[in-house]
Amino acid sequence: MDEMLVETSMAGRPLLDLIQEIQTLYLEDEKPWVVGFSGGKDSTATLSLVYVAIQKLKPAERRKHIYVISSDTLVETPMVVGMIDGVVNQVNLHAKQSKLPFSAHKVTPQMDQTFWSNLLGKGYPAPTQSFRWCTERMKINPVSEFILDKVTRFGEVIVVLGARSEESASRAQVIAKHRIDGSSLSRHASLPGAFTYLPIQDWTFDDVWMYLLGAPAPWGGDHFELFDLYKDSNAGECPLVIDTNTPSCGNSRFGCWTCTVVTKDRAMEGLIESGETWLQHLKDFRSELYESTIPANKDRYRNFKRRTGKVHYANKAINDDSSTELKTIPGPYWMKTRQDWLRKLLTIEKKLRDEGRDIRLIQPEELYAIRREWMFDPNEPDWADSLPQIYREIYGVDLNWADQDAGAFTQADADLLKELGAEHGVPAELAMKLIELELSMDGLGRRVGMMSKVDSLLNQDWGSLESIKAKMEASTHKSKLKGLDVGYDDKLKELAKEYEKLTN
Repeated sequence: MDEMLVETSMAGRPLLDLIQEIQTLYLEDEKPWVVGFSGGKDSTATLSLVYVAIQKLKPAERRKHIYVISSDTLVETPMVVGMIDGVVNQVNLHAKQSKLPFSAHKVTPQMDQTFWSNLLGKGYPAPTQSFRWCTERMKINPVSEFILDKVTRFGEVIVVLGARSEESASRAQVIAKHRIDGSSLSRHASLPGAFTYLPIQDWTFDDVWMYLLGAPAPWGGDHFELFDLYKDSNAGECPLVIDTNTPSCGNSRFGCWTCTVVTKDRAMEGLIESGETWLQHLKDFRSELYESTIPANKDRYRNFKRRTGKVHYANKAINDDSSTELKTIPGPYWMKTRQDWLRKLLTIEKKLRDEGRDIRLIQPEELYAIRREWMFDPNEPDWADSLPQIYREIYGVDLNWADQDAGAFTQADADLLKELGAEHGVPAELAMKLIELELSMDGLGRRVGMMSKVDSLLNQDWGSLESIKAKMEASTHKSKLKGLDVGYDDKLKELAKEYEKLTN
């Protein structure tokens, strides 16, 4: 390593000079560092440079802590997860043995904000370019919370990232925009008290690999497994995302295996072609999620009502001849779709585990969150409490299902309400929601807002899509007729006034 530092230059700059810059920046204040590590080549090179620089300081100079942070969305490509876990464990072990001020941490989204909790639980549609709900919930928020916790404790922090200007023009603009004059640091775009440092921002793709393959990993081992993974997949990497200005995953990049923002997951296809054929199960499942984002398929997968209980229309106006068909904006996935997908996901997971792969495609905590979402779904409450049944069907055992997750209704209650609803012309779901509201306010001394909540429920769209559309069309037509009546009356009044003028 020492020989490489002395003899090698990157982006026209001696490598030893960059190491000295890192050391100088580390020593000049008391701000702790947070090094972003995504498991990809750029973040690995950055972590290695920082690690080497601190190793070469005198023990007395290693006075402030360096946090290595990795974000796990819980749907990362399995091999990448394995590599990240390996590096995190090696860094923690080696740093402790060598008395270096490093600690590596993994952050994950809150269990009610994971990919599966939102998609299978709440019924959120799979992400698209126009509705990319996943990045903030699953990547930005967990990392930001970690950084802000350190800001709260220490006042300010320096976040070290492996971003490179060559990666994209937009990234280069962001880097230049926030740079502090005369400093290697930039102000963070959205986290107060945080500064960013980008040691390899001027490096090229070849510079990164030359460095990684030219020396062993300072915490032990080498980077050839990482190189093989890139070679087999023909992929780039998803950076550690800490704000909305940081580009998330794009084409041919390692990231979430469930990602439907891209048409094809070329990274996974490359890995399958290189011999990792078991990934075909994940690829097929991801393809089905992608199919649900195609406009022509949306009505098949998604409810006509939004989670508000209302139908939203793309074209509210109707022509005078009432010939324009009302176009609805689809809402969450149908409950049956979510149930079928969970069954498939658990089946794939069990198959892979039976083959000896230590893989969890969905966490038990996510299943608990999904179960609760299903029980209290605003449109299709799962009265049968089907999730434990689905899990038992696949695995043959039960998880620790909490009784308090159960809803107010059983399947027998549901059947009775449907029977009574059909008899009296009242939707069973409406009756259930009204009873649930009553139960939620039972025992309260003051039922503030009770009537407004009842009114809100009554004003939701109940019944079939055809009946809801018919009511909407009738209401719109009636409004138009009323408008015509008003216009006609006004014209008569104007004519009467004109007549008076003429006859006087």
